[in-house]
Amino acid sequence: MKREPARQPRRFSKPAIGFIGARRWGVATRALALAVREALAAEAPHVRGDVTVVLTSDRDVRALNARYRGLDRPTDVLSFEIGDGRRAGEPFGDIVVSVETARRQARSQGVALDTELRRLIVHGALHLSGHDHHERAQAARMAAAARAVLARVERSSAGDGASRARSAR
Repeated sequence: MKREPARQPRRFSKPAIGFIGARRWGVATRALALAVREALAAEAPHVRGDVTVVLTSDRDVRALNARYRGLDRPTDVLSFEIGDGRRAGEPFGDIVVSVETARRQARSQGVALDTELRRLIVHGALHLSGHDHHERAQAARMAAAARAVLARVERSSAGDGASRARSAR
C-alpha cells in the first residue's frame, strides 16, 4: 500500500515589510523588519498585509505632523493605518521615522542609532496594532508591550549573530 506524504501544517504568510529611505540614511533593515514582525505577531496576529517603513528627515516628518495632527513640529515617529491587512498583499499601514530625530535621541540616551530606530519602529507598529498612550493605563500597557517585543527582537538578533558566527567557522 502506497503511503501518502504527511500533510504539512498550513503556514500563514508573514506581513511583508518594505522600506523607503534606508539606503539614503545608510540604515540596515533586517533587524528593523524583525522588530515590525515581532510587534505585529504579539499584538496583531491577524495581520498578514504590508507595512511600509519610511525613514526620512525632520522636515518631511514635520510636514506630515502638521498636516495630519495639526502640530507644526517634527516628531520621532508617526503611524498611519491604511487598511486591515488581513490578507497577504493588502496594505496595513505605514510607519514614518525621522532619522535625524532618532539620531539626536540615540546620542542623548547613549545608545546606537539602530537601537533607537528599533524602539521607534516598535512604537509605531504598536500604534498600528491599536495601542495608544494618551491615558496612564494605556501608556503602561503600551510600554510593557514594547519592552516585551524589544526583548524578543534582541534574543532573535543575538541568535542570528551566533548562528552566523558558527556558520563562518
